Amino acid sequence: MAADATSYKQQKEDFVSNLSGGTVSEINYVTAAGPIAFILWSVLQSRQSFFRPYKPLSFLVDLLLNVLGPLLGLTLYADAPLLLGGLFLVPAVFVYALPPNPVGAAARKKKPKLPPTAAAAAAQQGKSAGAFSTALSTKPFLTTYRGSLLVLTCLAILAVDFRIFPRRFAKVETWGTSVMDLGVGSFVFSAGIVAARPLLKERAEGRATPLFQRLVYSMRHSLPLLVLGVVRLISVKGLDYAEHVTEYGVHWNFFFTLGFLPPFVALSQSVLQVIPSFAGLAAILAVAYQVVLESTSLKAYILTAPRTDLFSMNREGICSFAGYLAIFLAGQDMGMLILPRSVSADRIVNNAAQRKALLVRMGAWAAGWSALYCLTTNFHYGAGLDVSRRLANLPYVLWVAAFNSASLLICCLTETIFFPAFHTATDSRAEQDAYAVATSTVLRAYNRNGLALFLVANLMTGLVNMTVPTLRVSPAVSMGILVGYAAVVTAIAVALDGKNISIKL
Repeated sequence: MAADATSYKQQKEDFVSNLSGGTVSEINYVTAAGPIAFILWSVLQSRQSFFRPYKPLSFLVDLLLNVLGPLLGLTLYADAPLLLGGLFLVPAVFVYALPPNPVGAAARKKKPKLPPTAAAAAAQQGKSAGAFSTALSTKPFLTTYRGSLLVLTCLAILAVDFRIFPRRFAKVETWGTSVMDLGVGSFVFSAGIVAARPLLKERAEGRATPLFQRLVYSMRHSLPLLVLGVVRLISVKGLDYAEHVTEYGVHWNFFFTLGFLPPFVALSQSVLQVIPSFAGLAAILAVAYQVVLESTSLKAYILTAPRTDLFSMNREGICSFAGYLAIFLAGQDMGMLILPRSVSADRIVNNAAQRKALLVRMGAWAAGWSALYCLTTNFHYGAGLDVSRRLANLPYVLWVAAFNSASLLICCLTETIFFPAFHTATDSRAEQDAYAVATSTVLRAYNRNGLALFLVANLMTGLVNMTVPTLRVSPAVSMGILVGYAAVVTAIAVALDGKNISIKL
Protein backbone atom coordinates (compact mmCIF):
# COMPACT_ATOMS: atom_id res chain seq x y z
CA MET A 1 0.00 0.00 0.00
CA ALA A 2 2.82 2.38 0.93
CA ALA A 3 4.68 1.50 -2.26
CA ASP A 4 1.55 2.14 -4.30
CA ALA A 5 1.10 5.53 -2.63
CA THR A 6 4.71 6.42 -3.33
CA SER A 7 4.34 5.31 -6.95
CA TYR A 8 1.18 7.41 -7.38
CA LYS A 9 2.87 10.46 -5.86
CA GLN A 10 5.71 10.04 -8.34
CA GLN A 11 3.18 9.77 -11.18
CA LYS A 12 1.61 13.06 -10.10
CA GLU A 13 4.99 14.78 -9.95
CA ASP A 14 5.90 13.42 -13.38
CA PHE A 15 2.51 14.57 -14.68
CA VAL A 16 3.49 18.24 -14.12
CA SER A 17 7.21 17.92 -14.91
CA ASN A 18 9.29 18.42 -18.06
CA LEU A 19 6.53 20.26 -19.95
CA SER A 20 7.22 22.66 -22.82
CA GLY A 21 3.93 24.62 -23.04
CA GLY A 22 2.14 25.91 -26.13
CA THR A 23 2.07 28.92 -28.42
CA VAL A 24 1.22 32.46 -27.36
CA SER A 25 -1.50 32.67 -30.01
CA GLU A 26 -3.26 29.57 -28.64
CA ILE A 27 -3.03 30.97 -25.12
CA ASN A 28 -4.68 34.16 -26.36
CA TYR A 29 -7.51 32.17 -27.98
CA VAL A 30 -8.10 30.01 -24.90
CA THR A 31 -8.10 32.89 -22.42
CA ALA A 32 -10.41 34.87 -24.71
CA ALA A 33 -13.30 32.65 -23.57
CA GLY A 34 -13.74 34.81 -20.47
CA PRO A 35 -13.92 38.22 -22.20
CA ILE A 36 -16.19 36.87 -24.96
CA ALA A 37 -18.53 35.30 -22.40
CA PHE A 38 -18.61 38.63 -20.59
CA ILE A 39 -19.69 40.31 -23.81
CA LEU A 40 -22.75 38.05 -23.79
CA TRP A 41 -23.30 38.97 -20.12
CA SER A 42 -23.03 42.67 -21.05
CA VAL A 43 -25.54 42.32 -23.87
CA LEU A 44 -28.02 40.52 -21.60
CA GLN A 45 -27.62 43.19 -18.94
CA SER A 46 -27.55 46.32 -21.08
CA ARG A 47 -30.31 45.31 -23.49
CA GLN A 48 -32.60 43.15 -21.33
CA SER A 49 -31.66 43.96 -17.70
CA PHE A 50 -31.43 40.19 -17.25
CA PHE A 51 -29.48 40.38 -13.98
CA ARG A 52 -31.66 43.01 -12.30
CA PRO A 53 -33.12 42.01 -9.95
CA TYR A 54 -30.58 39.32 -9.15
CA LYS A 55 -32.53 36.07 -8.82
CA PRO A 56 -31.40 32.41 -8.60
CA LEU A 57 -31.67 32.11 -12.40
CA SER A 58 -29.53 35.23 -12.73
CA PHE A 59 -26.87 33.63 -10.53
CA LEU A 60 -26.92 30.41 -12.56
CA VAL A 61 -26.46 32.29 -15.85
CA ASP A 62 -23.77 34.47 -14.26
CA LEU A 63 -22.00 31.32 -13.07
CA LEU A 64 -22.36 29.65 -16.47
CA LEU A 65 -20.94 32.60 -18.42
CA ASN A 66 -18.21 33.96 -16.16
CA VAL A 67 -16.99 30.77 -14.43
CA LEU A 68 -18.02 27.66 -16.36
CA GLY A 69 -17.35 29.34 -19.72
CA PRO A 70 -13.63 29.78 -18.97
CA LEU A 71 -13.60 26.25 -17.48
CA LEU A 72 -14.86 24.84 -20.79
CA GLY A 73 -12.09 26.76 -22.56
CA LEU A 74 -9.49 25.06 -20.36
CA THR A 75 -10.91 21.56 -20.74
CA LEU A 76 -13.54 20.29 -23.20
CA TYR A 77 -13.00 23.08 -25.76
CA ALA A 78 -9.23 23.32 -25.33
CA ASP A 79 -8.73 22.20 -28.94
CA ALA A 80 -11.55 24.37 -30.30
CA PRO A 81 -11.37 27.76 -28.52
CA LEU A 82 -12.71 29.64 -31.55
CA LEU A 83 -15.79 27.40 -31.61
CA LEU A 84 -16.41 28.15 -27.94
CA GLY A 85 -16.07 31.86 -28.63
CA GLY A 86 -18.60 31.55 -31.43
CA LEU A 87 -21.04 29.77 -29.12
CA PHE A 88 -20.98 32.87 -26.91
CA LEU A 89 -20.94 35.47 -29.69
CA VAL A 90 -23.89 34.11 -31.71
CA PRO A 91 -26.43 34.45 -28.88
CA ALA A 92 -24.90 37.83 -28.01
CA VAL A 93 -25.65 39.10 -31.52
CA PHE A 94 -29.16 37.60 -31.37
CA VAL A 95 -29.97 39.21 -28.00
CA TYR A 96 -28.52 42.53 -29.11
CA ALA A 97 -30.81 42.50 -32.15
CA LEU A 98 -33.89 42.12 -29.96
CA PRO A 99 -35.77 45.25 -28.87
CA PRO A 100 -34.60 46.54 -25.48
CA ASN A 101 -36.67 45.36 -22.54
CA PRO A 102 -38.90 48.32 -21.60
CA VAL A 103 -39.28 47.00 -18.06
CA GLY A 104 -35.52 46.98 -17.72
CA ALA A 105 -35.27 50.45 -19.21
CA ALA A 106 -37.80 51.76 -16.69
CA ALA A 107 -35.99 50.04 -13.86
CA ARG A 108 -32.74 51.69 -14.83
CA LYS A 109 -34.37 55.10 -14.53
CA LYS A 110 -35.36 54.32 -10.96
CA LYS A 111 -32.93 54.13 -8.11
CA PRO A 112 -31.48 50.61 -8.40
CA LYS A 113 -30.96 48.34 -5.45
CA LEU A 114 -27.22 48.37 -4.90
CA PRO A 115 -25.09 45.57 -3.52
CA PRO A 116 -23.71 46.25 -0.02
CA THR A 117 -20.36 47.55 -1.26
CA ALA A 118 -21.87 49.93 -3.78
CA ALA A 119 -24.63 50.98 -1.38
CA ALA A 120 -22.16 51.91 1.33
CA ALA A 121 -20.03 53.90 -1.08
CA ALA A 122 -23.08 55.61 -2.52
CA ALA A 123 -24.35 56.56 0.93
CA GLN A 124 -21.00 58.05 1.78
CA GLN A 125 -20.46 59.86 -1.49
CA GLY A 126 -24.06 60.84 -2.19
CA LYS A 127 -23.71 63.87 0.07
CA SER A 128 -21.97 65.72 -2.73
CA ALA A 129 -24.84 65.32 -5.17
CA GLY A 130 -23.53 67.68 -7.79
CA ALA A 131 -19.89 66.61 -7.85
CA PHE A 132 -17.44 63.80 -7.11
CA SER A 133 -16.09 63.65 -3.58
CA THR A 134 -12.88 61.77 -4.44
CA ALA A 135 -10.34 61.80 -7.25
CA LEU A 136 -10.46 57.98 -7.51
CA SER A 137 -13.33 55.76 -8.59
CA THR A 138 -14.06 52.03 -8.65
CA LYS A 139 -14.01 51.17 -12.34
CA PRO A 140 -16.32 48.38 -13.59
CA PHE A 141 -13.78 47.23 -16.19
CA LEU A 142 -11.11 46.82 -13.51
CA THR A 143 -13.50 44.75 -11.38
CA THR A 144 -14.25 42.59 -14.42
CA TYR A 145 -10.56 42.14 -15.25
CA ARG A 146 -9.51 41.23 -11.70
CA GLY A 147 -12.54 39.01 -11.11
CA SER A 148 -11.97 37.11 -14.36
CA LEU A 149 -8.30 36.63 -13.50
CA LEU A 150 -9.18 35.19 -10.09
CA VAL A 151 -11.71 32.84 -11.69
CA LEU A 152 -9.13 31.49 -14.15
CA THR A 153 -6.56 31.12 -11.40
CA CYS A 154 -8.89 29.20 -9.09
CA LEU A 155 -10.00 26.93 -11.94
CA ALA A 156 -6.50 26.14 -13.21
CA ILE A 157 -4.92 25.19 -9.87
CA LEU A 158 -7.26 22.20 -9.58
CA ALA A 159 -7.88 21.43 -13.26
CA VAL A 160 -4.14 20.94 -13.85
CA ASP A 161 -4.27 17.76 -11.75
CA PHE A 162 -6.73 16.08 -14.17
CA ARG A 163 -5.91 14.56 -17.53
CA ILE A 164 -8.74 16.54 -19.13
CA PHE A 165 -6.56 19.65 -18.67
CA PRO A 166 -4.07 19.67 -21.60
CA ARG A 167 -0.43 19.40 -20.55
CA ARG A 168 0.50 22.35 -22.78
CA PHE A 169 -1.54 24.60 -20.48
CA ALA A 170 0.41 23.55 -17.35
CA LYS A 171 3.56 25.31 -16.16
CA VAL A 172 6.58 24.64 -18.34
CA GLU A 173 9.77 23.18 -16.94
CA THR A 174 12.16 25.94 -18.00
CA TRP A 175 11.55 27.51 -21.44
CA GLY A 176 8.22 28.22 -23.09
CA THR A 177 4.79 29.72 -22.54
CA SER A 178 1.61 28.30 -21.04
CA VAL A 179 -1.70 29.42 -19.57
CA MET A 180 -0.59 28.75 -16.00
CA ASP A 181 2.74 30.49 -16.47
CA LEU A 182 0.82 33.54 -17.63
CA GLY A 183 -1.55 33.25 -14.67
CA VAL A 184 1.23 33.51 -12.10
CA GLY A 185 2.59 36.73 -13.56
CA SER A 186 -0.89 38.14 -14.15
CA PHE A 187 -1.73 37.67 -10.47
CA VAL A 188 1.30 39.81 -9.56
CA PHE A 189 0.50 42.42 -12.24
CA SER A 190 -3.06 42.68 -10.93
CA ALA A 191 -1.80 43.19 -7.38
CA GLY A 192 0.43 45.99 -8.64
CA ILE A 193 -2.54 47.81 -10.18
CA VAL A 194 -4.45 48.14 -6.90
CA ALA A 195 -1.24 48.98 -5.02
CA ALA A 196 -1.24 52.31 -6.87
CA ARG A 197 -4.36 53.46 -5.00
CA PRO A 198 -2.63 54.53 -1.70
CA LEU A 199 0.01 56.45 -3.63
CA LEU A 200 -2.63 58.22 -5.72
CA LYS A 201 -4.50 59.18 -2.55
CA GLU A 202 -1.30 60.63 -1.11
CA ARG A 203 -0.72 62.72 -4.20
CA ALA A 204 -4.35 63.89 -4.28
CA GLU A 205 -4.03 65.03 -0.65
CA GLY A 206 -0.67 66.67 -1.29
CA ARG A 207 1.27 64.63 1.25
CA ALA A 208 4.13 62.12 1.20
CA THR A 209 4.67 59.24 3.60
CA PRO A 210 8.22 58.89 4.98
CA LEU A 211 10.15 55.80 3.97
CA PHE A 212 10.11 54.25 7.44
CA GLN A 213 6.32 54.52 7.68
CA ARG A 214 5.96 53.02 4.21
CA LEU A 215 8.11 50.07 5.26
CA VAL A 216 6.11 49.52 8.44
CA TYR A 217 2.85 49.69 6.47
CA SER A 218 4.19 47.28 3.86
CA MET A 219 5.28 44.77 6.50
CA ARG A 220 1.75 44.70 7.89
CA HIS A 221 0.62 43.54 4.43
CA SER A 222 3.53 41.12 4.08
CA LEU A 223 3.16 39.30 7.39
CA PRO A 224 -0.14 37.46 6.65
CA LEU A 225 1.20 36.33 3.26
CA LEU A 226 4.45 35.09 4.78
CA VAL A 227 2.47 33.22 7.44
CA LEU A 228 0.40 31.59 4.68
CA GLY A 229 3.64 30.65 2.94
CA VAL A 230 4.90 28.94 6.11
CA VAL A 231 1.57 27.15 6.63
CA ARG A 232 1.61 25.90 3.04
CA LEU A 233 5.22 24.73 3.42
CA ILE A 234 4.44 22.81 6.61
CA SER A 235 1.28 21.26 5.20
CA VAL A 236 2.91 20.18 1.93
CA LYS A 237 5.86 18.58 3.71
CA GLY A 238 3.79 17.13 6.54
CA LEU A 239 1.18 15.54 4.28
CA ASP A 240 3.79 14.30 1.79
CA TYR A 241 1.90 16.20 -0.92
CA ALA A 242 3.16 15.94 -4.51
CA GLU A 243 5.23 19.01 -5.42
CA HIS A 244 7.26 20.32 -8.34
CA VAL A 245 10.61 21.40 -6.86
CA THR A 246 11.93 23.26 -9.93
CA GLU A 247 8.91 25.59 -9.85
CA TYR A 248 10.11 27.71 -6.89
CA GLY A 249 12.50 25.49 -4.95
CA VAL A 250 12.37 23.04 -2.06
CA HIS A 251 10.82 25.39 0.51
CA TRP A 252 9.77 28.50 -1.42
CA ASN A 253 6.23 28.98 -2.71
CA PHE A 254 4.15 31.69 -4.38
CA PHE A 255 2.97 33.12 -1.05
CA PHE A 256 6.57 33.96 -0.15
CA THR A 257 6.98 35.81 -3.45
CA LEU A 258 3.81 37.80 -2.78
CA GLY A 259 4.83 38.44 0.82
CA PHE A 260 8.24 39.91 0.03
CA LEU A 261 6.96 42.25 -2.69
CA PRO A 262 5.44 45.08 -0.51
CA PRO A 263 8.64 46.17 1.30
CA PHE A 264 10.65 46.21 -1.94
CA VAL A 265 7.90 48.22 -3.63
CA ALA A 266 8.00 50.67 -0.70
CA LEU A 267 11.73 51.06 -1.24
CA SER A 268 11.25 51.56 -4.98
CA GLN A 269 9.03 54.61 -4.38
CA SER A 270 12.11 56.48 -3.19
CA VAL A 271 13.69 55.90 -6.62
CA LEU A 272 10.81 57.76 -8.29
CA GLN A 273 12.62 61.01 -7.58
CA VAL A 274 15.26 59.86 -10.07
CA ILE A 275 13.11 57.71 -12.38
CA PRO A 276 9.61 59.27 -12.29
CA SER A 277 7.84 56.22 -13.75
CA PHE A 278 7.04 52.79 -12.35
CA ALA A 279 7.07 51.40 -15.89
CA GLY A 280 10.53 52.86 -16.50
CA LEU A 281 11.75 51.41 -13.22
CA ALA A 282 10.23 48.03 -14.15
CA ALA A 283 11.94 48.06 -17.55
CA ILE A 284 15.33 49.00 -16.07
CA LEU A 285 15.06 46.30 -13.41
CA ALA A 286 14.02 43.62 -15.93
CA VAL A 287 16.78 44.58 -18.39
CA ALA A 288 19.41 44.68 -15.65
CA TYR A 289 18.32 41.26 -14.40
CA GLN A 290 18.47 39.87 -17.95
CA VAL A 291 21.97 41.30 -18.45
CA VAL A 292 23.10 39.58 -15.25
CA LEU A 293 21.54 36.31 -16.42
CA GLU A 294 23.32 36.49 -19.78
CA SER A 295 26.70 37.89 -18.71
CA THR A 296 27.32 35.86 -15.56
CA SER A 297 26.88 32.28 -14.44
CA LEU A 298 23.59 33.09 -12.65
CA LYS A 299 21.41 31.45 -15.31
CA ALA A 300 23.41 28.22 -15.21
CA TYR A 301 23.36 28.33 -11.41
CA ILE A 302 19.55 28.66 -11.27
CA LEU A 303 18.99 25.86 -13.77
CA THR A 304 21.67 23.30 -12.89
CA ALA A 305 23.33 23.95 -9.53
CA PRO A 306 23.13 21.21 -6.88
CA ARG A 307 20.86 21.93 -3.92
CA THR A 308 23.39 21.94 -1.09
CA ASP A 309 22.24 24.77 1.18
CA LEU A 310 19.13 26.82 1.95
CA PHE A 311 19.80 29.37 -0.79
CA SER A 312 20.55 26.85 -3.54
CA MET A 313 17.54 24.76 -2.49
CA ASN A 314 15.29 27.75 -3.18
CA ARG A 315 17.27 29.50 -5.92
CA GLU A 316 14.35 29.60 -8.40
CA GLY A 317 12.05 31.45 -6.03
CA ILE A 318 14.73 33.81 -4.70
CA CYS A 319 16.34 34.77 -8.02
CA SER A 320 13.09 35.06 -9.98
CA PHE A 321 11.88 37.60 -7.41
CA ALA A 322 13.57 40.36 -9.44
CA GLY A 323 11.36 39.56 -12.42
CA TYR A 324 8.18 39.45 -10.34
CA LEU A 325 9.08 42.78 -8.76
CA ALA A 326 9.40 44.25 -12.27
CA ILE A 327 5.96 42.83 -13.16
CA PHE A 328 4.46 44.32 -10.00
CA LEU A 329 5.94 47.74 -10.82
CA ALA A 330 4.59 47.53 -14.39
CA GLY A 331 1.16 46.80 -12.93
CA GLN A 332 1.50 49.71 -10.52
CA ASP A 333 2.24 52.03 -13.42
CA MET A 334 -0.93 50.84 -15.15
CA GLY A 335 -2.82 51.50 -11.92
CA MET A 336 -1.53 55.07 -11.87
CA LEU A 337 -3.14 55.51 -15.29
CA ILE A 338 -6.50 53.80 -14.91
CA LEU A 339 -7.48 54.39 -11.27
CA PRO A 340 -7.89 58.21 -11.34
CA ARG A 341 -11.31 59.45 -12.40
CA SER A 342 -9.74 61.97 -14.80
CA VAL A 343 -6.97 61.11 -17.22
CA SER A 344 -6.42 64.70 -18.29
CA ALA A 345 -5.73 67.47 -15.80
CA ASP A 346 -7.92 69.76 -17.89
CA ARG A 347 -11.24 69.86 -16.02
CA ILE A 348 -12.98 71.45 -19.02
CA VAL A 349 -12.67 68.24 -21.02
CA ASN A 350 -15.96 66.30 -20.91
CA ASN A 351 -16.32 62.74 -19.65
CA ALA A 352 -16.55 61.18 -23.10
CA ALA A 353 -13.28 62.82 -24.10
CA GLN A 354 -11.69 61.61 -20.85
CA ARG A 355 -12.69 58.03 -21.61
CA LYS A 356 -11.40 58.32 -25.17
CA ALA A 357 -8.07 59.60 -23.87
CA LEU A 358 -7.90 56.69 -21.41
CA LEU A 359 -8.54 54.16 -24.17
CA VAL A 360 -5.88 55.72 -26.37
CA ARG A 361 -3.29 55.64 -23.60
CA MET A 362 -4.16 52.08 -22.61
CA GLY A 363 -3.88 51.06 -26.25
CA ALA A 364 -0.50 52.75 -26.51
CA TRP A 365 0.80 50.87 -23.46
CA ALA A 366 -0.53 47.55 -24.73
CA ALA A 367 1.10 48.16 -28.12
CA GLY A 368 4.33 49.31 -26.50
CA TRP A 369 4.73 46.29 -24.23
CA SER A 370 3.78 43.98 -27.13
CA ALA A 371 6.36 45.58 -29.41
CA LEU A 372 9.07 45.21 -26.79
CA TYR A 373 8.12 41.57 -26.28
CA CYS A 374 8.39 40.91 -30.02
CA LEU A 375 11.77 42.65 -30.18
CA THR A 376 13.20 40.55 -27.37
CA THR A 377 11.88 37.21 -28.63
CA ASN A 378 12.08 37.48 -32.43
CA PHE A 379 15.02 35.50 -33.78
CA HIS A 380 15.27 37.46 -37.04
CA TYR A 381 14.77 41.08 -35.99
CA GLY A 382 15.26 40.99 -32.24
CA ALA A 383 17.30 39.48 -29.42
CA GLY A 384 15.93 35.96 -29.90
CA LEU A 385 15.39 35.32 -26.18
CA ASP A 386 13.10 32.58 -24.89
CA VAL A 387 10.42 33.11 -22.26
CA SER A 388 11.11 31.50 -18.89
CA ARG A 389 8.70 31.71 -15.98
CA ARG A 390 11.21 29.73 -13.89
CA LEU A 391 13.73 32.56 -14.32
CA ALA A 392 11.10 35.33 -14.61
CA ASN A 393 13.37 36.81 -17.27
CA LEU A 394 12.89 39.89 -19.46
CA PRO A 395 10.71 38.21 -22.15
CA TYR A 396 8.46 36.81 -19.43
CA VAL A 397 8.05 40.23 -17.81
CA LEU A 398 7.22 41.86 -21.14
CA TRP A 399 4.80 39.06 -22.11
CA VAL A 400 2.87 39.39 -18.85
CA ALA A 401 2.77 43.20 -19.11
CA ALA A 402 1.61 43.08 -22.74
CA PHE A 403 -1.10 40.47 -22.14
CA ASN A 404 -2.56 42.18 -19.10
CA SER A 405 -2.46 45.63 -20.67
CA ALA A 406 -4.36 44.26 -23.66
CA SER A 407 -6.83 42.44 -21.40
CA LEU A 408 -7.56 45.65 -19.51
CA LEU A 409 -8.06 47.47 -22.79
CA ILE A 410 -10.61 44.87 -23.94
CA CYS A 411 -12.50 45.10 -20.64
CA CYS A 412 -12.49 48.90 -20.84
CA LEU A 413 -13.78 48.82 -24.43
CA THR A 414 -16.58 46.43 -23.44
CA GLU A 415 -17.65 48.69 -20.59
CA THR A 416 -17.46 51.81 -22.77
CA ILE A 417 -19.65 50.28 -25.48
CA PHE A 418 -22.32 48.62 -23.36
CA PHE A 419 -22.37 50.76 -20.20
CA PRO A 420 -21.56 54.36 -21.15
CA ALA A 421 -23.59 55.64 -18.17
CA PHE A 422 -20.59 55.00 -15.91
CA HIS A 423 -18.01 57.20 -17.61
CA THR A 424 -20.61 59.88 -18.43
CA ALA A 425 -21.88 60.10 -14.82
CA THR A 426 -21.87 63.64 -13.40
CA ASP A 427 -21.97 62.87 -9.67
CA SER A 428 -21.00 60.16 -7.21
CA ARG A 429 -24.46 58.67 -6.81
CA ALA A 430 -25.01 58.27 -10.56
CA GLU A 431 -21.55 56.74 -10.89
CA GLN A 432 -22.21 54.18 -8.14
CA ASP A 433 -25.57 53.29 -9.66
CA ALA A 434 -23.91 52.75 -13.03
CA TYR A 435 -21.17 50.67 -11.43
CA ALA A 436 -23.77 48.33 -9.89
CA VAL A 437 -25.38 47.82 -13.31
CA ALA A 438 -22.13 47.28 -15.21
CA THR A 439 -20.52 44.66 -12.95
CA SER A 440 -21.24 40.95 -12.70
CA THR A 441 -22.16 39.90 -9.17
CA VAL A 442 -19.96 36.83 -9.48
CA LEU A 443 -16.91 38.71 -10.77
CA ARG A 444 -17.40 41.49 -8.23
CA ALA A 445 -17.51 38.88 -5.46
CA TYR A 446 -14.28 37.25 -6.66
CA ASN A 447 -12.59 40.63 -6.90
CA ARG A 448 -13.71 41.69 -3.42
CA ASN A 449 -12.14 38.77 -1.53
CA GLY A 450 -9.64 37.61 -4.11
CA LEU A 451 -6.76 36.49 -1.91
CA ALA A 452 -9.06 34.81 0.61
CA LEU A 453 -10.81 32.90 -2.19
CA PHE A 454 -7.43 31.95 -3.64
CA LEU A 455 -6.60 30.44 -0.24
CA VAL A 456 -9.96 28.62 -0.13
CA ALA A 457 -9.33 27.29 -3.64
CA ASN A 458 -5.89 26.03 -2.57
CA LEU A 459 -7.38 24.24 0.44
CA MET A 460 -10.13 22.65 -1.68
CA THR A 461 -7.55 21.63 -4.29
CA GLY A 462 -5.54 19.89 -1.60
CA LEU A 463 -8.66 18.18 -0.27
CA VAL A 464 -9.64 16.90 -3.71
CA ASN A 465 -6.14 15.61 -4.42
CA MET A 466 -5.99 13.80 -1.09
CA THR A 467 -9.36 12.07 -1.60
CA VAL A 468 -9.61 11.55 -5.36
CA PRO A 469 -7.09 9.80 -7.67
CA THR A 470 -7.26 12.63 -10.18
CA LEU A 471 -5.06 10.90 -12.75
CA ARG A 472 -7.28 7.82 -12.88
CA VAL A 473 -10.80 9.28 -13.15
CA SER A 474 -12.72 9.52 -16.42
CA PRO A 475 -13.31 12.81 -18.29
CA ALA A 476 -16.96 12.84 -17.17
CA VAL A 477 -16.02 12.46 -13.50
CA SER A 478 -13.28 15.06 -13.91
CA MET A 479 -15.72 17.62 -15.29
CA GLY A 480 -18.23 16.78 -12.56
CA ILE A 481 -15.64 17.45 -9.86
CA LEU A 482 -14.41 20.64 -11.51
CA VAL A 483 -17.92 22.03 -12.01
CA GLY A 484 -18.83 21.23 -8.41
CA TYR A 485 -15.61 22.80 -7.15
CA ALA A 486 -16.17 25.93 -9.24
CA ALA A 487 -19.77 26.22 -8.01
CA VAL A 488 -18.72 25.89 -4.35
CA VAL A 489 -15.96 28.50 -4.58
CA THR A 490 -18.30 30.85 -6.44
CA ALA A 491 -21.09 30.32 -3.90
CA ILE A 492 -18.68 31.18 -1.08
CA ALA A 493 -17.59 34.32 -2.93
CA VAL A 494 -21.15 35.50 -3.59
CA ALA A 495 -22.25 34.67 -0.03
CA LEU A 496 -19.40 36.74 1.45
CA ASP A 497 -20.27 39.63 -0.85
CA GLY A 498 -23.96 39.34 -0.04
CA LYS A 499 -23.17 39.53 3.70
CA ASN A 500 -20.95 42.56 3.08
CA ILE A 501 -17.87 40.68 4.36
CA SER A 502 -14.43 41.69 3.18
CA ILE A 503 -11.52 39.48 4.28
CA LYS A 504 -8.25 41.40 4.04
CA LEU A 505 -5.07 39.36 4.07
